[in-house]
Amino acid sequence: MRGGGGGGRDRPPGRRGPAVRVRSTGGRTPSSARWLQRQLNDPYVAEAQRAGYRSRAAFKLLQLDERFHLLKPGQRVVDLGAAPGGWTQVAVAATGAARGRGRVVGLDLLEMQPLAGAHLLQLDFLDAGAPAALRAALGGPADLVLSDMAAPTTGHAKTDHLRVMGLAEAALEFAEAVLAPGGAFVAKLFQGGAEAELLLRLRRRFASVRHAKPPASRAESAETYLVATGFRGATVD
Repeated sequence: MRGGGGGGRDRPPGRRGPAVRVRSTGGRTPSSARWLQRQLNDPYVAEAQRAGYRSRAAFKLLQLDERFHLLKPGQRVVDLGAAPGGWTQVAVAATGAARGRGRVVGLDLLEMQPLAGAHLLQLDFLDAGAPAALRAALGGPADLVLSDMAAPTTGHAKTDHLRVMGLAEAALEFAEAVLAPGGAFVAKLFQGGAEAELLLRLRRRFASVRHAKPPASRAESAETYLVATGFRGATVD
């Protein structure tokens, strides 16, 4: 396993003991009880704590990397929507950024604790100055742009899908401006059937475009990832 917490290459973690049930008592709402119960029974949560990852989401990137071979030593990597830093940890370890071999830049609207080997920016990606700040922090063309960004959910599936689509489109526009030829782009989407135009644009710009749902992505979640590799360059139509 490549990541900030150590350990061997990941196999899906096993469940620890019998399932824990949480009641909505003591001021706990039913929704918060369901969230807590899911956390307590999620093997990836326990494994993230054991391995020293900041979030269970680290396993999603590890699994995407195992399938698509995205991360390599010495790369320049951008992690959009980085907080709390699980994906950034994986990128730092894989690129060797903590040893000065690569360059990893993480950006989020939320504050993140410092992470050795990563340059962290607390910015709204949609702010006009964010892309320029990212390019300056990178110090050169990127090899990989990661976007795990998601807008706050409304509970309305179509609205949430369109919000995430807007973030993915903005992330792709940034990727087209900073990626080196042959680079890769990964973006989170929610399934909803409105991504035809985004897919068309990706297929013009990249040699391969695939959908992927890593095992660490919860089965009940509508999230999926677009993985585009072999960037052809921004001038390709």
